[in-house]
Amino acid sequence: MPGKPVRIPGPDHPIVITPTPGRVVVRVAGRVVADSTAALTLQEAGYAPVQYIPRADVDMAQLAPSDHATYCPYKGDCSYFSIPAGGERSRNAVWSYEAPYAAVAAIGAHLAFYPDRVDSIEVVTP
Repeated sequence: MPGKPVRIPGPDHPIVITPTPGRVVVRVAGRVVADSTAALTLQEAGYAPVQYIPRADVDMAQLAPSDHATYCPYKGDCSYFSIPAGGERSRNAVWSYEAPYAAVAAIGAHLAFYPDRVDSIEVVTP
């Protein structure tokens, strides 16, 4: 069985990771699930920017691990969490690359949220 393909970001598929200026707050069902001044913005090719929030700034007690998993040839194996307070809409709402590839190592120990599966992802700039 062949291994999973691994691709390196480059001119045809750029990935840029930068510190997010200001604060990122994620809310679900009236609760703050994440609140961080140390988030990272990942801009990948033509996709919308994604906020990656340090695990230490996420209320992990509000998340439930999911059996869902995916693979990205640029980032690696991806695991998911649901947010029970958000109901069915918040199923698999959160993802994480536990052991990301070297090119995106900065997002290790960070979580990202699907905007349409939470109430809000607010980026408050100074």
